[in-house]
Amino acid sequence: MADVMTVRGPVPPSELGRVMPHEHLLSLTPGPWLTTGTRDDRIALAVGALAGLEARGFGTVVDLSPYGVVGRDPDGAEIAMLAEISERTGLHIVSGTALYLEAYAPAWAREATLDELTARFVADAVDGIGGSGIRAGIFGEQATSLGEITPFEDRVLRAVARAHRETGLAIMTHTTHGTMAHEQVDLLASEGVDLDRVVIGHLDTQLSVDLARSILDRGALIAVDTIGKEVWDFFLEPAADRPDGEFPKRSFARSDRGRVEFVAELVADGYADRIVLAQDLTGAEVWMNPGTHGQLGYAHLADRFLPALAAHGVPEDAIERMTARTPARLLEVGA
Repeated sequence: MADVMTVRGPVPPSELGRVMPHEHLLSLTPGPWLTTGTRDDRIALAVGALAGLEARGFGTVVDLSPYGVVGRDPDGAEIAMLAEISERTGLHIVSGTALYLEAYAPAWAREATLDELTARFVADAVDGIGGSGIRAGIFGEQATSLGEITPFEDRVLRAVARAHRETGLAIMTHTTHGTMAHEQVDLLASEGVDLDRVVIGHLDTQLSVDLARSILDRGALIAVDTIGKEVWDFFLEPAADRPDGEFPKRSFARSDRGRVEFVAELVADGYADRIVLAQDLTGAEVWMNPGTHGQLGYAHLADRFLPALAAHGVPEDAIERMTARTPARLLEVGA
């Protein structure tokens, strides 16, 4: 019988409720400033931020934090915090395992061979991440860069593909602003991955229905997973030391109104079974979105976006598929 691997062990998919399949629970603030630097209060912050989700029908959150970024330490030991958050909230939490863009990758990963990376990801799924004994329930968010896949990112994505073939875990990717989506599919397909177990991420950063259809028609799924993130800066590499003075930067805007229209058109085309919805909320970006994440946090999806979909003509059954049935299917492993 198929189960879902959560940070507190396997559970039947029927117990998941609605699922938020791409979040980062340990990065709700950029550091311990709320305690004047005296303690790490990320668990308490996450517990408070998740309050109310269960009442809205959401029973599961997937933490897709790669090694060394958005609250995951370079060796993965801090994943134990997710188990405590799950216990204190009563929510199921599933952990991903992945590596982010090359510029953010830990030294051990940049130096690892393809076989070593594959073995690491298999061990994360079978034995546990970072010596914690907490097993990954999905591979992701596995990243590629803006307009390119670097040799390192190619190696890691192939390692994830091979680990998927050995373990059966689904794969969720990170496209940097929607680029390299087809190239990700090409690479994964060349490694023999079951594309029905692949979700190409962040396609709502482009809002191109044609791009989304072309990915969906190849057999992969897509994620509309930056809901509420209407404005954000480009972060393609860690902040470097800069001289005093002005410097250029690039920013991005994508409205939730556009996301609603994007999802509604794809649902009308018959793709409701191939889409998942999430917020990708991090504290570093909440300040740029005071009217969405800054107001409702994790409740924004349930309280504003889903009603907006319904008002735009998306049927309740389609919403249920995108938020519950499809994520549960992806998270199932075994038979």
